[in-house]
Amino acid sequence: MNLPNAVSTWIEDHGYGEISSVTPVGGGCINNGVRVISNTGDSFFVKLNSNAPDDMFLREAEGLQALSIENAPRVPVPHLTGKTFFLLEDLNPARSKSDYWVNFGRELASLHDHTNEKYGFGSDNYIGSTPQINSWLHDGHEFFSVNRLTLQADLAKQRGILETRDYEMIEKLNLKLPELVPQQPASLLHGDLWSGNAITDSDGNPAMIDPAVHFGWAEAELGMTQLFGGFPHAFYDAYVEKRPLPKGWRERLPIYNLYHLLNHVNLFGYGYLGQVRAILQRFE
Repeated sequence: MNLPNAVSTWIEDHGYGEISSVTPVGGGCINNGVRVISNTGDSFFVKLNSNAPDDMFLREAEGLQALSIENAPRVPVPHLTGKTFFLLEDLNPARSKSDYWVNFGRELASLHDHTNEKYGFGSDNYIGSTPQINSWLHDGHEFFSVNRLTLQADLAKQRGILETRDYEMIEKLNLKLPELVPQQPASLLHGDLWSGNAITDSDGNPAMIDPAVHFGWAEAELGMTQLFGGFPHAFYDAYVEKRPLPKGWRERLPIYNLYHLLNHVNLFGYGYLGQVRAILQRFE
């Protein structure tokens, strides 16, 4: 597999020698991943996507830097970005430790303890390959309504996937958000924390990859953890023990997951529309 010249140049210029092997790594939905090993024995991870938006990998690197916080789950160090590639630290995932999920819950709670007076982020970024708008707003309900649900609903409607009835139900839900969702601080979030983005480092400790970073509702992050496989009870118990949540948080998680399900509708089509409609009917 051919790598961009900039990747091999960076590896050589930083004293890691020449590339000796390039091995594909499966699991990516948007990008192709490869593990690169140099003749010094050092390894790196490279994402490749010839169709990536110009700044997608740059924004991901910014997110990883923001998440690099003491006592939070580990994230890989970004090394070099280009339009079509992203060179970063290879975490060399190992078998998870027996207390992996307990530690993950505690460490994610520590991450969420980093708060901001506004919701948003210093730049827009991407959720998958969909633009994620992070314009700063003081009100969390407005942020989630305008920058999350309405943005995705508009895209799905423009593409002819979302029917008028669906769109109207989303508009009604937006109006009800202040009744359904209690006030919460703007916490620093990974932003796309499903089971595939929760991995280990070389010691079997919690680590996260592929972020869509912003300051938002911590409960929304927990909602995403329940999609596409879900996390075990030990994770949530450890999280709530360290960072208690308002009453009824579990019942609110489907509201937050509308954002990600609508995004999957936009990325992958009609297969996720049934789940979107079921949630809208539940909170109608």
